[in-house]
Amino acid sequence: MTSEIIIDVQPKEIAIALLEDKQLVEYQCEPRSANYAVGNIYYGKVRKLMPGLNACFVDVGSERDAFLHYLDLGLQFSSYEKYLKQVTSDRKKLYPIQKATHQPDLPKEGSIQNELKVGQEILVQVVKEPINTKGPRVTCDLSFAGRFMVLIPFGDKVSVSSKIKRGEERSRLKQLVQSMKPKNFGVIVRTVAEGKKAAELDQELKMLLKRWDDTIAKVQKTTKTPELVFEEQSRSVALIRDLFNPTYDGIHVNDADIFNQVRDYVSLIAPEKAEIVKQYTGSVPIFDNFNVTKQIKSGFGRTVNYKRGAYLIIEHTEAMHVVDVNSGTRIKKENGQEANALETNLGAADELARQLRLRDMGGIIVVDFIDMNLAEDRQLLYERMCENMKKDRARHNILPLSKFGLMQITRQRVRPAMDVAVEESCPTCHGTGKIKSSILFTDQLESKIDRLVNKIGVKRFTLHVHPYVAAFINQGVFSMKRRWQLKYGLGVHIMPSQKMAFLQYEFYDKDNQFIDMQEENETNK
Repeated sequence: MTSEIIIDVQPKEIAIALLEDKQLVEYQCEPRSANYAVGNIYYGKVRKLMPGLNACFVDVGSERDAFLHYLDLGLQFSSYEKYLKQVTSDRKKLYPIQKATHQPDLPKEGSIQNELKVGQEILVQVVKEPINTKGPRVTCDLSFAGRFMVLIPFGDKVSVSSKIKRGEERSRLKQLVQSMKPKNFGVIVRTVAEGKKAAELDQELKMLLKRWDDTIAKVQKTTKTPELVFEEQSRSVALIRDLFNPTYDGIHVNDADIFNQVRDYVSLIAPEKAEIVKQYTGSVPIFDNFNVTKQIKSGFGRTVNYKRGAYLIIEHTEAMHVVDVNSGTRIKKENGQEANALETNLGAADELARQLRLRDMGGIIVVDFIDMNLAEDRQLLYERMCENMKKDRARHNILPLSKFGLMQITRQRVRPAMDVAVEESCPTCHGTGKIKSSILFTDQLESKIDRLVNKIGVKRFTLHVHPYVAAFINQGVFSMKRRWQLKYGLGVHIMPSQKMAFLQYEFYDKDNQFIDMQEENETNK
């Protein structure tokens, strides 16, 4: 299996696509100004106690206060709270964590009122982003994730991933990390650490300890709350940290700064694979070049087609995701309805596993498969779904088909499900249903170019249009594009873009900055 990561960096957003055998399996798109990412640490203030929920709300600077449950305080909360007081009491000299004394563990059946009070300043880490009307969920059990291990301040144990099965390797890793970790730190050894040398583990441990030192130093100097004291690595680097494996064939980036960040990180964790990070400099948009745009258009939306006319209908409610499997226009197999239902359901299981990763669907998912009479067919479908979900990094649980033919799946949710609008609104009529004659569209484009060149003074620019329109503009020996270049200069460039609607257009200057050429009578229709 070949795997590639494609990173599309735009002025306002960054999109990351993971391809397996050229098929899109994961997609994330975030504004570049996005805050409250999972892993960020804030020095916040308790805003309100909720004894009935045994929880409190913490001001971390978001639109809605963060939710902190008593059980998310962590067993070492007393030790951590005492150390935090020692740090903030002296703004000049930092009290080392190795000298901190361990306090008794927090009782599991305790009350939030006994541990916190309104106005108290605490250090919290985001574990779930804001979803719908809910604010972020936070914890006081801080952790710093690396490629090979996770560092836990005020922990004491060294734990090894249960996916590492060999007993001697588990013992080796545990003894190795135990000998190098400082006092008052715990470590979770991740699966990818299997077989790694002591020098590699020690290098990463020092890097994680430096993150903790920088964080607590920032807490010591801060004079206001809330304050962001630790920011998770950029989304592209964080994704590569969690996904990267030696089988990757390429990581393609269309931005120089992000390219350098990714290359430096890959050089750090896998120097022998540094050459697979490549900067894309082609004229065609990077997602169009790797056939990502078309897969996004076909992979999202309410209806998803998969094999031979069969399709899924995916609905999202406040409580759960609901998926219906339909055979559609499939021709029945000669050996009967049961075989037809089984084949349709197995194909649905393959596509659904991809959709869960692609959309990052979380919470409860209920799937209505086509009814099957044979118990062995139902068991085969359940086993196929379990096998497909092994590639999913999110924690999940799958139940066998119920007597009503429904399969229930729970999947870890830490951010809102990805929802990409694939229906294209008319860029010309803006919903009025009336447009200018389409044969005059190129005349309208030429008037925009004339205004851009002769009135605004932009001589070099790129016009992004639908591929069909681009083909029309470029057709012939003496094409419309050539006439425009003779009239307005060689700085006129035409770019076919699959994300454009049929009569949609966008202008970009030589630095790839968007130029708004919409007129008032176009936007106010």
